[in-house]
Amino acid sequence: QVQLVESGGGLVQAGGSLRLSCAASGRTFGMSVMGWFRQAPGKQRELVATITSGGLLNYQDSVKGRFTISRDNAKNTVYLQMNSLKPEDTAVYYCGAGRFSINRFRPDEYEYWGQGTQVTVSS
Repeated sequence: QVQLVESGGGLVQAGGSLRLSCAASGRTFGMSVMGWFRQAPGKQRELVATITSGGLLNYQDSVKGRFTISRDNAKNTVYLQMNSLKPEDTAVYYCGAGRFSINRFRPDEYEYWGQGTQVTVSS
């Protein structure tokens, strides 16, 4: 079992920044793909950014240049630095973990999820 705990969400004005953290514990060996997804009310969970243990990065087009995903393998923690936030970034943000072989763009292929952290951007 792997436990994921997100933190760092909150309320911020448009143009502001937040840094989300996802701390992994338990049997993390083999969980080489980490991803941040988000889900707004009435919408499906969507990819924000992913990172592999080898450092391969992917971003949703709408967050490129504003968000940065990174990981500290020694701390088993993944981060999402979010700058220039917009009201449309408002959602619950979830951290997911999966094995190397998954399609990292598909949330249903991730094995473990955190409880989510709310991000609200006011205009």
